[in-house]
Formats: sequence, C-alpha cells, structure tokens
Amino acid sequence: MAIYAVGDIQGCHAELVQLLDHIAFDPRADQLWLVGDLVNRGSGSLEVLRLIKSLGDNAITVLGNHDLHLLAVAEGVAELSRHDTLDEILNAPDRDELLYWLRNQRLLYAQGGYVLVHAGLLPQWSVAQAESLAHEVESALRSDDYHTFLSRMYGNAPHNWDENLSGYKRLRVIVNAFTRMRICTQEGEMEFRFKGEVEKIPSGYMPWFDIPERASQDATVIVGHWSALGLLLRKDVIALDTGCLWGGPMSAIRLEDRQLFQVSCKNPVAKHW
Repeated sequence: MAIYAVGDIQGCHAELVQLLDHIAFDPRADQLWLVGDLVNRGSGSLEVLRLIKSLGDNAITVLGNHDLHLLAVAEGVAELSRHDTLDEILNAPDRDELLYWLRNQRLLYAQGGYVLVHAGLLPQWSVAQAESLAHEVESALRSDDYHTFLSRMYGNAPHNWDENLSGYKRLRVIVNAFTRMRICTQEGEMEFRFKGEVEKIPSGYMPWFDIPERASQDATVIVGHWSALGLLLRKDVIALDTGCLWGGPMSAIRLEDRQLFQVSCKNPVAKHW
C-alpha cells in the first residue's frame, strides 16, 4: 500500500482526477492523505466532495478553513462571499449527506511519525497534545449543538494559546491554529492577515514551523494552506499548497520514498486576496 499526501484541492476536480491517474492511484490498496480545503473557489467542489467521500477509508482528510466555511454557510451562520463557489453543493440533492460526511472529518491525523493538519501547530503543542485538542473541536462539530459551535467559531481573538482557556474561546484558538495560521511569534502569538512570501513576513513573526524548539519538531507535519510559501520538503515539515487554483501545479508526495508528483492547472482563477 502506498500513501500519497495531496495539497489543497479547492474545487479543482479535473486536476485531482488527472493527479490520481498520474500516480496510478489504486483505491483498493492505496491511501490518500488530504490536507484540507477540498472545496471553494474552483468550479468542481461538488464533484470533489463526492469523489473523496466515495473512497471511504482510503481517503483521510483533515478540515481546512474553506471546508469549515462551507459548513457555517450551510447552517446560516456565515454568508457567501462573492468569490465563493459553493452554491452547487448547497443546492445538490445529496447536500445533507455530503455535509454530514464533511462535518465528521478530522481536524488532525497522526500516524507513523507524520501529522496531517491544514495550517500548522502552535509551538507549545506536542503531537499528543495537538491530537487531544483536535478531538475537542471534532466533538463539538459532531455534537447535536454543532450549529452553536459554528456560529461562535469565527474571530481572531484570542491570538495565543492558554491552557486555562475554556468554552468557545478555547475552541476558536484551536481552530485558528489548525486551519488559519501561517506565522506566529516565538511565544506563539498568531497573526492572520499575512498571506505572502516568507521574505515579506512582518518583524517579530516567523513561519510557525521555524519556531526554535517547537514541541512537535520530531514529527513530520504535512500541511497546505499557504500557497505563497509553495512546495516545502523538509524532514520536519512537508508543505503541499502549490497554488493549483491560481495556476500552479497540484502536488502529491508518496510518503514511503518522498517522490513528488505534480499536474498542471487547467483553469486558473484570478487571485483576489
């Protein structure tokens, strides 16, 4: 069995199908690890959800910020933006089945020295602690009161982790770290406006994975989310958002030998940060 980690898809269904053909993916034997942001901005979000759901246990996905946004819009606690491409899902006959499946996906997955998460881990968090914190959010998403959680999920504060946090403030910090963070201070204070290249990071901040003595540095953390960062292949971090949506390739890496596979974007959309 081969395990392939795949970067952000964001509704790019045609490229995903081409990538699966390129790696000769065998759904009976191989496994996909998806870094989240399955949907939005691309034109094939509905087809992407249907395809990944159909793979069952042969696809492991963690939730990204766009996936959570879809769930919040579907619950009426967030509004569609003018660049969203989620209407096809929201109007689909199997909408409820797809949204229920999405709501029951993980926020983080750890196995064999690898950690799969959409954006990153705060420097204070060991892998074991990150798994425990992810379960807190997953439980809220799967509860009967998930509507309330989604309605309280948004916001930038608190900016940093405190073990004494409770309630929705605690859950919000966890969600923001796992699905939105790119940079932070050495103390773990997050900043969410920055989306650019590493060379342009504001003073006092650095990529979350470069924080000295990060508690998760012994694991290999597989992420997406940061298209301006692009492909990064290090012992302790694999970043796979190569900006397929914006005209870059869609990327996959076979974990057993770190072989990289890429396919070209077919229909890029204009950047609108």
